[in-house]
Amino acid sequence: MSTDTSSALVSSEWLAQHLTDPTIKILDCTWHHPSTNLDGRTQYRGRHLPGSVHFDIDQVADKSNPLPHMLPTAEDFAHKVGLLGISNSDRVIVYDRHYGGSAAARVWWMFRVFGHDNVALLDGGFGKWTKEKRPAEMTPVRPAPASFTANVQPGLVATLADVQRLAQSGAQLVDARGPGKFDGTQADVFAFKRQGHIPGAINLPWADLVDPDTGVLLSPDALTARVTAAGINLGKTIVTTCASGITSCMLALALYQLGAPTTAVYDGSWAEWSQLDDTAVAA
Repeated sequence: MSTDTSSALVSSEWLAQHLTDPTIKILDCTWHHPSTNLDGRTQYRGRHLPGSVHFDIDQVADKSNPLPHMLPTAEDFAHKVGLLGISNSDRVIVYDRHYGGSAAARVWWMFRVFGHDNVALLDGGFGKWTKEKRPAEMTPVRPAPASFTANVQPGLVATLADVQRLAQSGAQLVDARGPGKFDGTQADVFAFKRQGHIPGAINLPWADLVDPDTGVLLSPDALTARVTAAGINLGKTIVTTCASGITSCMLALALYQLGAPTTAVYDGSWAEWSQLDDTAVAA
């Protein structure tokens, strides 16, 4: 797993051995909803992996769109990633402080959307790294700018129109939210206009794919068992969705590990679907 660039994961052991490799670029992708009063950039300044720079999904985003952290243009992504010192020849490693690493998984997906497949998530994230007493530092990293060229892969992104077609055709739309939010009985941190889910969606909570003790992704066999139990066919088209396009990327990453690399993510997710007057809602 560690040296295979077709894997979406690297282990803490592997990364510890490659910290000084100049072609390895590490991104601290810690993100919190504003309601938590926590700030990923502040936490980065407090402590981060050696050599890592902070990646903010709310800043590397389409700021003109009222929906949360929607994908930026290819030009904007390339510009901002270049300022972080990343070139197309680098191996990008992403992590965050959340159990499972869902914000980092979104950044993993973003890089793939813009044509950079040489990206992997640190399995277990910052939590596992620090529990193992591996090195961390406080000094912010100011990288020298690099040149990055984006090459958009539209098949990895699902739009509202795409999802509407899928919902009508009975294709596989998989919702990564917990069961309470999926069935509308539990409010979300986002002030959604309506609660529930897209009709026909399958519920596969992203947290069910992560080891509750270590935060690492479950083994392929355990992942396969959960995917099969949910009734998902890996050989057919899959689009993942969630609240705002973050945990759906964790689901896409898990499916990638199981041999479904073309899984698309509905970028607008429930944040978009729930606010429209002409979209059906199931509970």
